[in-house]
Amino acid sequence: MESYLAQSFSKIVGMTGFVAMTPGHFLMIAVACLLLYLAIWKKFEPLLLLPIGFGCLLANLPLSNMASDVEGGLLNIFYYGVKHEVLPPLIFLGVGALTDFGPLLANPSTLLLGAAAQIGVYSTLIGAVLLGFNLQEASAIGIIGGADGPTSIFLASKLAPHLLGPIAVAAYSYMSLVPLIQPPIMRWLTTPEERKIRMEQLKPISQNVKIIFPIASTILCTLMLPGVAPLLGMLMLGNLFRESGVTGRLHETSETHLINIVTILLALSVGGSMTAESFLKLETVKIIVLGLLAFCVATAGGVLFGKIMCKFTGGKVNPLIGSAGVSAVPMAARVSQKVGAEEDHNNFLLMHAMGPNVAGVIGSAVAAGVFLSLFGSPDPVSHAALQAVSLANPLIP
Repeated sequence: MESYLAQSFSKIVGMTGFVAMTPGHFLMIAVACLLLYLAIWKKFEPLLLLPIGFGCLLANLPLSNMASDVEGGLLNIFYYGVKHEVLPPLIFLGVGALTDFGPLLANPSTLLLGAAAQIGVYSTLIGAVLLGFNLQEASAIGIIGGADGPTSIFLASKLAPHLLGPIAVAAYSYMSLVPLIQPPIMRWLTTPEERKIRMEQLKPISQNVKIIFPIASTILCTLMLPGVAPLLGMLMLGNLFRESGVTGRLHETSETHLINIVTILLALSVGGSMTAESFLKLETVKIIVLGLLAFCVATAGGVLFGKIMCKFTGGKVNPLIGSAGVSAVPMAARVSQKVGAEEDHNNFLLMHAMGPNVAGVIGSAVAAGVFLSLFGSPDPVSHAALQAVSLANPLIP
């Protein structure tokens, strides 16, 4: 009887996850708890870091079969939405519904500030190649400099799915740390006089212009870079829901319930990809460091171009709004406002900073389209369509 009880007890113990725990599991559980701590107690991007952290926790509990790469598991089913380009574009749909393009349309020159901030993306790509990553991996890492989590996930899932976990964590972590990372760079690159510059009030934009902009942008950008269609198309559709005035229910759903549901599924999927086997590598450390450098260079690029615009406009542009050229909407614009208000409490830069902030969203999506066009494997459907067009039109090689 005692032997039978001992065997039963041993069998029960053998079925628990405790016997399968490794040092890697312990370390990744600690990482998951750190993410949860930052989300709950420090309130760093809690809507994203909390489900990512809990997904990481579930994926690293042995025998739970909850990792994103476990076929048939719950998080693996959620991960299909990442792998098949569903969840990141739906996030962009919600972002478009939440975003007012008015400040960008009122001052189109701020589009240049959003473009200047993309220097962080391209410089990091070069740095990643020098550190031994191939062009596909370097492209996925470089897009972290755009401070756009969904774009980072979208591009990583296409070009470097094995690096999805570290890239997503780096992107969202640095997005949440915008209020800590950007201000020292902004103060270092600008003078007190420049930070005190007050900008002219933005002119009102007609509703017709706001309606035409997402349609025209989609046509132009997609014809130039077909690979950008999933992200930019959904962004502009969401904005069209907002501005058209005839889709109130769709607008409300996109900016509230839909984006909330998709955020949960996307963040859990990303967290589920952070297993000990895929995360505890030297490449992860490189990605974390490169991501920080990308973010710093992007911020500096926007501010420096803001100084150039300030010079050419005779002091009418406050260089601080250039820091909002990264895609962390609207957090980066709020940081521009905060740093400006430290020098002059009556200086209101928020709406001016929203112009380059929105431009940064578009810029990061366009950068992703460029990388997909240059380094992505050809899509069979698109390739077949291009062949058909080539046969029909002898002018196309």
